[in-house]
Parts: sequence; structure tokens; C-alpha cells
Amino acid sequence: MQPDHEDVEKMVQAIFTLTSGLERARRRIPAASTVAVLQIIAAHEKIRPTAIATKLGVHQSTITRHVRSLEEAGQVAVIGDVNDRRSCTITLTEAGRAEVDRLTQIGLERFAMFVADWEADEVRTLTRLLVKFEESKAKVGNQTLRPAGRRWQAKKEL
Repeated sequence: MQPDHEDVEKMVQAIFTLTSGLERARRRIPAASTVAVLQIIAAHEKIRPTAIATKLGVHQSTITRHVRSLEEAGQVAVIGDVNDRRSCTITLTEAGRAEVDRLTQIGLERFAMFVADWEADEVRTLTRLLVKFEESKAKVGNQTLRPAGRRWQAKKEL
């Protein structure tokens, strides 16, 4: 049986409540954006600043500042690109990996508190449904992508 309008409306309200609460919590963490940059670098062997900016949906100058502070803290290494002197790749140092591990543990402990009185099956069900939701969202997103290029340059049918 397909969900009706009220089912979808309640789901949307629950998702928006959850995401806005997570966003408020993230904003209360002084270095949350730096943590996000660290996590992206940790997920990639070598990554360019432009790729980090794209993944976070921010301007590259923002990433430059974060990377500079992470480099000064000894958490990342910035390696110039020999083929393109304007670019570089960024990797985690051992100190950066230790920081990512430390922050990950703190986050996991926090989320464990959120579900401390849940049954394991409830956590697994939520996880399965969140993954399914993300897959459905990605599928719909791929089906509704606009064609590449500038719309005013598209050939008009006469």
C-alpha cells in the first residue's frame, strides 16, 4: 500500500525536525566546519581543495582557510602538484588521523546516548530505512537532472 498524503507530510515534518536539530547542534560546535573538512580529507587518499569545496557546497576560499589552519595544526599535509603549479593535493597526517578517530568516537558515543533505550532491531530498522530513503532520493535526483550547459544556449526547436 502506497503512503498517502498525510503519511508523507508527517515523514517530511519528522525529517525536517531531525535535520534542523542536527544543524543547530553542528552550529554550536565551534570548529564544526573544520571537522567536516577533516572528514572529507580522511575519506580520500589525496584530494584537491576544489573537490573538498564541491563536496561541502562552499567557495574554495573557505576551504583554503580551513586547510591552512589544519596544516598549521599538523593535521594535514599539502603537497604541490608538479603538473599544475596552481594546484595541490591534501592528505591527513598521523595527527590528523588521530583527530578524526577521536572526533568520530565522540560522535558515536553521542549517538549511542540517543538510542540507549532502543532495541538493537529498532536501530537496524532505522538504519535500513535511512539507507533506502537516500537511495530513493538519489534515484529521483538522477531522473530529474537538468541537461548540462547553459539553458539559453540550448537549441530551440522552431
